[in-house]
Amino acid sequence: MGAVIEIEGVSKRFRLYKEKAHSLKERVIKLGRLPYEEFWALRDIDLEVAQGETVGLLGHNGSGKSTLLKCVTGILLPTSGRIAKAGRIAALLELGSGMHPELTGRENIYMNGALLGFSRAHIDTIFDDIVAFSEIETFIDNQVKHYSSGMYARLAFAVAVNVDPEILVIDEVLAVGDESFARKCIERIKQFQREGRTILLVTHQADMVRQICDRAAVLDRGNLVTVGAPGEAVLSFRDTLLKRGLDPVAEGVGPGAATTKQVRIVDAAIVYPDPARKHLFPSEPVTIRLQYEAPRPVVDVVFAINIHDQAGNLLLGTNTDILGIDVGTVRGSGEVTFALDRVPLLDGVYLVSLGVHSHDSGIEYDHRDQRDFLEVLNPSKTVGLVHFPLHVEITTSHGAEAAF
Repeated sequence: MGAVIEIEGVSKRFRLYKEKAHSLKERVIKLGRLPYEEFWALRDIDLEVAQGETVGLLGHNGSGKSTLLKCVTGILLPTSGRIAKAGRIAALLELGSGMHPELTGRENIYMNGALLGFSRAHIDTIFDDIVAFSEIETFIDNQVKHYSSGMYARLAFAVAVNVDPEILVIDEVLAVGDESFARKCIERIKQFQREGRTILLVTHQADMVRQICDRAAVLDRGNLVTVGAPGEAVLSFRDTLLKRGLDPVAEGVGPGAATTKQVRIVDAAIVYPDPARKHLFPSEPVTIRLQYEAPRPVVDVVFAINIHDQAGNLLLGTNTDILGIDVGTVRGSGEVTFALDRVPLLDGVYLVSLGVHSHDSGIEYDHRDQRDFLEVLNPSKTVGLVHFPLHVEITTSHGAEAAF
């Protein structure tokens, strides 16, 4: 299928002024002479989105994701480069960007419809569907400025998905609102996918990228790092966060606990059962190796391992003490092997943390937090987090049996 969004060599420059003009007269006098710095939000971005494809944009704050979406929707003009689109675009950008706060919810629906080129008569035919989807019937005639953030998101999403868009552009709106409404939004997006519509999506949620995207692009400080399959893009995104010293789960600061380095972690490796692939299938074994170095003898040592999912939930937390293993005195270099006989997980990228501490956890010698990743690919369409091996037996009233 042909591309419906073509982004070729797109760059966007902003001027960051160091001083502000405080009056119209001052602006006229200093016209063109206020000192400024150039800030490039985007640099030479090339990306194509095919008809019916869902493409995710990943990147930390300030990476240029939202700027790129605004260029695609025409809110911003690129400084250089070309963007071509084929089809009606409905955009959900930052919270409330398409809503006028002084107008009611009802008036905003008609205003947004008019901006998309629809007549009032046409909006009349879909008005009830928009309100029903938004679940804010009681407040539809209230001014939008009195809405909560969740109500803003509900109304904006309801308008966008009911105006029959050929291209849907979404910027983080799905992160706002309650869980049940988020599930409804995801289901509508999947319906759009079945109908062959095109979706460009910005999100910080790696699970969402893996769940609904066909491909994903990673941006870092305005540069395009990679474009590829969701799993590959998620790993690349986490690599960029680590290089910036950011937490791969929350995009916060990296680990800050003090370490003595009496026992130092010098390297770690994930050893998959098949060297030809860098992923597991559900319930396959995996080995995690930790290499350490102790310049002087240390007698009070425990080696630990934690595994988290992408939402930060702890899936495994154990150490040599819990497992009843007496490490004894460590000296010089060595290796600790954590062998997992089976990994009962479904599709996802899981974060591995390793640590060395004293028996009472009062001394932390070293840690390696979420720098290693365990990837599981699920070949079936079963969804969820945990792999439960099962078989199905069917018995009919006339005695026939079948096992699967």
